[in-house]
Parts: sequence; C-alpha cells; structure tokens
Amino acid sequence: MPGHFEPIPGGGAAVALDDVEISIIRSLAVQLLELIGPGPAEDASADPLAELFAEGPSEPPSDPVLKRLFPDAYTDPEATPGPREAEERRAHSAEFRRFTENDLRAGKRENALAVVRSLDALVAEGDSVAVLELSPEESQQWLRTLNDLRLAIGSRLDITDEDDTDLLYRLPDEDPRKPMVMAYLWLGGLQETLVTTLMG
Repeated sequence: MPGHFEPIPGGGAAVALDDVEISIIRSLAVQLLELIGPGPAEDASADPLAELFAEGPSEPPSDPVLKRLFPDAYTDPEATPGPREAEERRAHSAEFRRFTENDLRAGKRENALAVVRSLDALVAEGDSVAVLELSPEESQQWLRTLNDLRLAIGSRLDITDEDDTDLLYRLPDEDPRKPMVMAYLWLGGLQETLVTTLMG
C-alpha cells in the first residue's frame, strides 16, 4: 500500500502516508485554498435564494494558475476565429463565468478543506506512517483536489502537454524546479492509483 491507493470494503480507498508525505499534501492543499480565496463573509446574506443568484466575476483571473483552474468556457485553442466570433466567445465566456465561478470556487474550496481535515485527523494519531481511509465521497474530493494541485503545479512549471512532462524527468538535480517537479510526478502517481481504485 505505501505510495498508492488501494480499495477498501464499502467502495472507498486507502493509502499509507508518512509524516513527510502528509506534510507535503497538507501544505499544497492549504496553498491551494489561499489561492482560491476565502468563502462568503460571515455577514453575507443568509437568504439562500439571494446566494443562488449572486453574481461572480466576468473577467478571467490574471494569475495563470487560476486561469488554469477556472478556464474560459467558450475557447478553442485549435481554432483561429475572426474578430466578430472572438468577441462573441468572450461575451459568452464572461456571462458563463459570472454565473458559475462562485460555485466552482466553493466546490474546489470544500474539496481542499476535506483533504486538509482528513490529514489533520491522521496527524492527530501521531504515527510516523499512517493509513488514510477514505469513504467513496471523500475519495472523490481527494481525486478532485489532487487534480487541482497538479493543474496548479503544472501551470507554474509551464506544462502544456505530455512532451513537457517527459522533459521534466530529465531535469538535473540542481535545477531549482526539481522539488516542484518531484511533487508533480508524485501527485500524478497518487491520482492515477486513486482513479484505478475507484474504477475497479
């Protein structure tokens, strides 16, 4: 079980993590939470109908990681639209973002918080190697957060396709990007075994 997820009775997943691995994942999840930003303020309206129709931003984020986490809905990187079509796509993307980004951020925040809380419960047990057991719902939250973490790190490393990933394997140890690359590859392995476990 060390280093990869395995199925457990009831449809969940389990993985053995040591103190360093717990610390790394927790730190990355907390950084993701900080990047996504806080939830609604405490003095926000308690009216669920008002919250349902609360509008989010219409412009894409300036941070490249947030752009990767919250991409425009109406873009086609393969296409080269004319000026009119490009303007229509921008308008549609802005409208879509205005009504969906708040919910997307809330979902990503909830998933990352679930990861942090499950790791905090493990740390509280005080073992140097602990077995993390996740319910099916928690497994999905972990899967989504692992994906978001890899998107965030991949964005910082300028990874856009598989060829970029191949280059990362050949980076010399003295390259300052090496620790981030190792985290990216390790999280990819965890994510892959969790997907396999949940599909099995």
